[in-house]
Amino acid sequence: MKGLLRLFGLGDLTSGGRQTFKPPPDASSTIGPGIVLKGEVRGEGTVVMLGRFEGDIILDGALHVGPDARVDANIAAKAIVVAGMVRGNLSAGTRVEILPTGSLTGTVKSGSFAAADGATVKGEVWVEPGTDPEEAAP
Repeated sequence: MKGLLRLFGLGDLTSGGRQTFKPPPDASSTIGPGIVLKGEVRGEGTVVMLGRFEGDIILDGALHVGPDARVDANIAAKAIVVAGMVRGNLSAGTRVEILPTGSLTGTVKSGSFAAADGATVKGEVWVEPGTDPEEAAP
């Protein structure tokens, strides 16, 4: 049964049963917890969002949304990891992961989708292998 739950992204994501947010050490940019931005973020590399953002995010790398972050945006990236609150349409080439503290309201198009125990997801999820974030960019 646990294998079936993991297949649908509903099972434990780690051996301890809870996955916590760990910002990647090689992130090219970090938007700090006290920062509020509106507009468009576009670029290469991994971005860690710890503050608030409203607009569009288009990345050639990954986006990591921290547990206290609030993002209201259409997002296109290779991978998206959500530990905070995100509202908008997400398009990821490889994966979208919603961690236990994460909340997502919107549409997801991705090659892989996982939501941890405790995560909140409201919207549509489309899992399609080989989704290209550049094609789906807003």
